[in-house]
Amino acid sequence: MARHLFILTGASRGMGAAMAQQLLGPDHLLLFMSRQRNAALDAAGCEQWAVDLSQPIEAAARLGTWLAAQDASALASATLINNAAALTRIGAIEDCSDAELSSALRVGLEAPLLLTAAFLRATRAWSATKRVLNISSGLGRRAMAGQASYCAAKAGMDHFTRALALDEATRPNGARVVSLAPGVIDTDMQVHLRAGDPAGFPEQANFIGLKGKGQLTPPGDAAARVLAYLNRADFGTNAVADVRDA
Repeated sequence: MARHLFILTGASRGMGAAMAQQLLGPDHLLLFMSRQRNAALDAAGCEQWAVDLSQPIEAAARLGTWLAAQDASALASATLINNAAALTRIGAIEDCSDAELSSALRVGLEAPLLLTAAFLRATRAWSATKRVLNISSGLGRRAMAGQASYCAAKAGMDHFTRALALDEATRPNGARVVSLAPGVIDTDMQVHLRAGDPAGFPEQANFIGLKGKGQLTPPGDAAARVLAYLNRADFGTNAVADVRDA
């Protein structure tokens, strides 16, 4: 039976953990990468790497070596989902340390770029269908005060995906690529935003209101929508998309 390979970053919590659980299945070959291991995935016998994606060169090299050891002839598809992200403290960038800002950009943009390069390099000759799904955000398309580094990482991810899609369109069996905004999800990021100081984060009240009005999507529901989008026949038609697109 042909199997389907999924590589997912940020699988230890939130929507990433929910996606990981929903990807479990006998016909799936799974690799999860997170800063911390997910005990539920350990119990399921999954391949997990505890990696620091703020050091993306090492993570990408390890991924390339691992992919080279796989039996490509047994795989019907191979999918990389770049889901991991990092937040800085809320407020102006001068209130963040250089190390904090650097880590946020490395995890949120440099790691997806390097992991994608490693993935494509290792799978270029594979006959399997290849897909790259980058989890973006509405904040990559709409600026927000107090989160400049996160907005920059997600905007960069969107434009990186546009350029990559153009490259892959010229290649035989090129990967289909999408940068997808998953909607507003009830995760630790929302807790972080609601706790921000309104003096440096004028939109704090909006995020408090989303929670109070029950307008946040549960992680499991968000994960199901993202994976359903991944399986759409037209996946890759629009390089930058929103999970709510018709």
